[in-house]
Amino acid sequence: MNLHLDCTLRDGGYYNDWDFAPGLVVDYLQAMAALQVDFVEIGFRSLKNEGFKGGCAFSTDSFLNSLLIPVELTDKIGVMINGSELASKQSPGLVVTLEKLFAPKSQSPVTLVRIACHVHEFETCLPAASWLKAQGYLVGFNLMQVADRSPEEITQLAKKASEYPIDALYFADSMGSLSPKEVTQIIQAFRAGWQGALGIHTHDNMGQAIANTLQAIQDGVTWVDSTVTGMGRGPGNAQTEYLTMALEPYRTNKGNPTKLFELIRKHFKPLQAQYGWGTNPYYYMAGQHGIHPTYIQEMLQDSRYSDEDILAVIDHLKIEGGKKFSLDTLEAARHFYSGEPRGTWSPKSVMQGRDVLIVGTGPGVAKYRSAIEAFIEQHQPYVIALNTQKNLREDLIHARAACHPVRLLADCHEHLNLPQPLITPASMLPEDVQQELKTKTLLDFGISVSSAGFEFHEYYAQLPTSLVVSYALAIATAGQANHIFMVGFDGYPAGDSRNQEMIDLFAQYRHAPSSVPLYTLTPSQYQLPSLSIYGALN
Repeated sequence: MNLHLDCTLRDGGYYNDWDFAPGLVVDYLQAMAALQVDFVEIGFRSLKNEGFKGGCAFSTDSFLNSLLIPVELTDKIGVMINGSELASKQSPGLVVTLEKLFAPKSQSPVTLVRIACHVHEFETCLPAASWLKAQGYLVGFNLMQVADRSPEEITQLAKKASEYPIDALYFADSMGSLSPKEVTQIIQAFRAGWQGALGIHTHDNMGQAIANTLQAIQDGVTWVDSTVTGMGRGPGNAQTEYLTMALEPYRTNKGNPTKLFELIRKHFKPLQAQYGWGTNPYYYMAGQHGIHPTYIQEMLQDSRYSDEDILAVIDHLKIEGGKKFSLDTLEAARHFYSGEPRGTWSPKSVMQGRDVLIVGTGPGVAKYRSAIEAFIEQHQPYVIALNTQKNLREDLIHARAACHPVRLLADCHEHLNLPQPLITPASMLPEDVQQELKTKTLLDFGISVSSAGFEFHEYYAQLPTSLVVSYALAIATAGQANHIFMVGFDGYPAGDSRNQEMIDLFAQYRHAPSSVPLYTLTPSQYQLPSLSIYGALN
């Protein structure tokens, strides 16, 4: 018999700090009862209390008793402990921790306790199974990140587990990197040392969560996990709504999905629109290279990260390793430029005492092209075009600016065919980018990225972001220009968070010491001081 466990409120909490609206929880529990799932994992059970988290982060007995749990889910409620709380050197000890977390089963609404642990924590946590069984609980163990372990290592772990009273030994596809064939191989390795019930918890980085779950069932796994709409850390998990249908041939109790679909429409689709879980090409790449999905989740939720930034971080983690999430590692991966900021070209040599015109990529350049070209011919500013923008006559553009390694690599062939020199932090770029641009005339102006904001030096600048517009502003400022004029900075569609990001960037520049008077000559949503390109032709 296959047992279906839904862990939406536990795994989904990584997006909303386990703070689910009471109405959602009521509708969710009713939907799970109608669906006849075998277990509902409400959340974590934890002693850690750092920053606000909702009730499902702790799932105390008092919290569970406050919920309107349908009678059909009596004896089907589960919670999870992170093995790190049991194995940590800072913990008061395994038994002491468990005694603080759990009353005897006879006094608790919890039936199932699962312990999630990494391989290095596994042996230390195993005695918890004996303690929990003695208190009357069903016990599951979830082994994480076993995909990169050898079959022999997995078998040894399974043999150790067989010495303890575990009701279900799970393995998690933590990086979402497994294929159905690899799932089979892992199960075979477990079976060489464990004859009890096996379970699988799949992630959907590469769109394989359902396929891997079904393959596991064919290979004899009897416990399977899912979440509503796949809500869960990173790209999420096998979706309950799809897995329920896929499990029909393997189950005798077929529930009614009507309340589930109502739950999705009423609660989970709006949440998904807000938080954005679900697989995408970035999660797919992370799955391919064994990178922890939280890196992608954090970057997608942080407006500082452009598409180029995310790709650059993935490239960095492919080499440096990203199986364990760390904010420090993520921040280090954002620094795409090697060594201390440095350069060899001084913008003052061409800009000092001169106006600079920065040409953006917005549709305003094409719309006002004739007026912009007339302005350039009349006023003779030094013209910097961003990246490979091509809506003006090439002979009117003095140089192009580009600084992001991923964008440069994508645009290399276009840059090689453009006539202007390229202002870029040449000596600080990765070797592969330098090689691609070795036949291009490069003006080497260095860069560093820091939340401390703008600083301008003769051969390099410190910027708050790696956006090319901030680089161009720094070039003109280091060049001691008289004024900076801008065209083609129209803005993004209404409601796009990048508009505010740009407004903040320009405000930060204008308040920076040594900043140059800045004006947009074409319409912009960025709250810049504005002049008309037509009035400037007088």
